[in-house]
Amino acid sequence: MRLSRGALFLAAVVMAVPLTGPGPAAATGAGEHCSRQERVRVPGAALQRTACLPDLTTTALAGTPYTDMADQAGLTAGGTSTPSGVPGIQVDGYFPDSSRFNTTHGWKHDAQFVIRLPDKWNGGLVVTGAPGTRKQYATDKAISDRVLAQGYAYAATDKGNNGPDFHRDGKRPGDAVAEWNARTTQLTRAAQRVAARRYGHAPRRTYITGVSNGGYLTRWQLENHPELYDGGVDWEGALWTAHDPGLFTTLPVTVARMFGGARDEDLYAAGFARGSEFLWPYHEKAYWGVTQKTYRAEFDPAYDPGCPGPTAGSGLEEILAPCPSDAAYDYAARPDSVHRAVARVALTGRIGKPLITLHGDLDALLPKAVHADVYERMIDASGRGGLHRSYTIRGGTHVDGLYDTYPERLRPILPCFRSAFDALAEWVARGTPPPADHTVDRPANGDVVNSCALAETPATGRQHLSGRSPSA
Repeated sequence: MRLSRGALFLAAVVMAVPLTGPGPAAATGAGEHCSRQERVRVPGAALQRTACLPDLTTTALAGTPYTDMADQAGLTAGGTSTPSGVPGIQVDGYFPDSSRFNTTHGWKHDAQFVIRLPDKWNGGLVVTGAPGTRKQYATDKAISDRVLAQGYAYAATDKGNNGPDFHRDGKRPGDAVAEWNARTTQLTRAAQRVAARRYGHAPRRTYITGVSNGGYLTRWQLENHPELYDGGVDWEGALWTAHDPGLFTTLPVTVARMFGGARDEDLYAAGFARGSEFLWPYHEKAYWGVTQKTYRAEFDPAYDPGCPGPTAGSGLEEILAPCPSDAAYDYAARPDSVHRAVARVALTGRIGKPLITLHGDLDALLPKAVHADVYERMIDASGRGGLHRSYTIRGGTHVDGLYDTYPERLRPILPCFRSAFDALAEWVARGTPPPADHTVDRPANGDVVNSCALAETPATGRQHLSGRSPSA
């Protein structure tokens, strides 16, 4: 789990290893396709594989070892537009680590990363960490494809541990999540140096972004390492605070409801939105039980050592099954040691660079009232409101793939993320402030899959403006 002493103080030996797949394009001279490839070395990596590819997007990489479409399942809606034709260099590898959850490439080694360097570079770098407990390719279609097409270099980390047993990593409660932050910082610094070696100068702009746990990482990095970034976009980010952590505020009551010990009204009181009820059966099966038991095991393993025990399960049904004891979990009544474990990864709201937050009003895993709304108040209380914009996506939920099942009730957030990222870039580069906080309705053209203008007048009426002034 930990960053090894060698990784911290010595340059690790870097090995170049081939992967089986379609033959990469041949590198050419300086200033041409994949120029300076021989200079691309990832500082601190224990192993790396570098390939010159004719197209770095999932349009070409699907079905090859250079991405993992299965790990992206459910994150984007069917019909999502995907760019193509972005030639460049891809670097896969890992930093020294002691955990072995990630089996990608057969390496059985965590702290894996991917770095993509397009031939036509705009001088920027986008960094992200995997959502949920997924791995480094999870946001290839959602984030990597478009930013590469815009000319950005791209870097993503598996966060140093992954999968349903991620909580087994580390020696102390909270170690696994704390490593997520350290690995993101590590990759950012390394990717900036890789870009300098590839292009001849360091990135002029570095942005941090992510979905779900990646949104949490975005917030944490802008609070703790603003010197590394120029801004970020937080998409459905999770909130962790020592006194009132979002997940432990909402998930125990969902487990209680699964066992007949709570009513719908109890979920509303915990922060779940009225109107999101049609999503609850799916979340009962796929999210609520496993999320509560694994994160509770991460921060409070003594509460019920027998569930999940040494593993979350050997099969999907067992992995997703809730622990009955979690129906009565009361974080506020747990020992101070549990609160200290959460405090190690807690957010403060003291962001140091511009941040745009997007959250769906129908999120049934991380309800907006408990996660985005609370974090917005934390930012304002810290006197950093001028650096923040928050947009509620009407009909948005935690994963865009559910739109395909409920197209009349939901809308994907991805097109709004793309608009928000462009707005952030304008904010940083030209000082153009984004629109004031508001609720984003369906676009006037009706295309919710590939269209979202943050400032447009919605087809159903006027914008619902609230919060801070756009001149803040």
